[in-house]
Order: sequence, then structure tokens, then C-alpha cells
Amino acid sequence: MLVGVAALVYAFDRVSKYVVTQNLELGQTVDFIGKVLQLHYVENSGAAFSLGSGTTWLFAIIASAVAIFIVIFARRIRSRSWAVLFGLLLGGTLGNLTDRLTRGDSFGNGHVVDFLQLIYFPAIFNIADSAIVFAMLIFIILTIRGVGLDGVRAKRVAEPLTTDPS
Repeated sequence: MLVGVAALVYAFDRVSKYVVTQNLELGQTVDFIGKVLQLHYVENSGAAFSLGSGTTWLFAIIASAVAIFIVIFARRIRSRSWAVLFGLLLGGTLGNLTDRLTRGDSFGNGHVVDFLQLIYFPAIFNIADSAIVFAMLIFIILTIRGVGLDGVRAKRVAEPLTTDPS
């Protein structure tokens, strides 16, 4: 499940970025769903909201470490929900890492292709970013619900009532 989700996210991310870079000029905006969702092609050397621009190499190292961690950690996962979460995270991480490694003037110094712009949302993002955000939402839900990597919900133990003898 993890590998399948990661492969789908990665493929969708790569194809969408290819279509955007082949059909839009850098900086061009096109209405996709009216003004609610527009395609706005930009290149981002930083992280979310362009934070850390100019340190692409650092983000490439971090993304590589995350991907390696997920691959090593994957054997522990016995839950479909956790597998989907880590598949989304791996596919998104590899999608943006591929840009950082291949879309620059030197290896590891590339720019991520961003192109999705939602009305009233201050950032432009891509499919990989969306997958990472959805993974974090699933993480929050699973954590709040107490679902472990094995898919079993942790049982809450009520503390016994004590009476004060005095």
C-alpha cells in the first residue's frame, strides 16, 4: 500500500509539473477553476512560503533523510492508514526532491516547480506539497484517535476513583 500510494503521488506530481513547464511561461497565470484555483507557474528554491530560499541543498539533504527513514521504517507498518500516510509523505518528498536534484544549475541546487494557487491562500504549491500536507492531516487524526502503526487503537484506562478517608 505504501509503495503504491508513493508511486501514484510521485507519478502525478511529475506529470503535472511536466505539463505546466511545457505549456506555461514562468510567471504565467491561467484560470483553472475560475479564480478559485489558478495555475501560476513559479520556481521555488526554498521551503513553504519560499522560506529559506538559497538553501536548496539543505532541503535536498533533509528530503533525502526523510525518504531513507520512511523506507527503513516501512517494515514496522501494519495499518493501511499509516501506510497511506507514509506513502503520501514519501511520494511528495521524492517529487520535490527530484526537482531539487535536477532543475538547477548544479546538482542538489534546483528549484521546485509550484503552480497551484488557491484564492485567499498566500502560497503557491504543487501536488507533492499537497500530498505532504494530507499526510500530516492523517497523522494528526491517527494520533488523536490513538491508532498505532499496527492499526490497533490504544485503549484508554480510566483511573480508579479514590476516596479521601479524612
